[in-house]
Amino acid sequence: MRLDELPAGIDAVIDHIDHRGAADAVARRLGELGFVPGEPLRIVASGPFGGDPLAVKIGFTRFALRRSEASRVILRDAP
Repeated sequence: MRLDELPAGIDAVIDHIDHRGAADAVARRLGELGFVPGEPLRIVASGPFGGDPLAVKIGFTRFALRRSEASRVILRDAP
């Protein structure tokens, strides 16, 4: 499942980031922000029109991601 498909309020764990090329700036930046494998996260809110952006909580930090950016974050299958 991709992060942009995760319902709000459900906990998930990052499996990996979808790299789209050797010098993928978006994937690199997501990693720098803390979107790394094994990290738990949750969508806490979404924008009113089309659900863009998504407010994502990792630890005590919240990030606003566009749905196109969130679609790059691949989540682990639920046990």
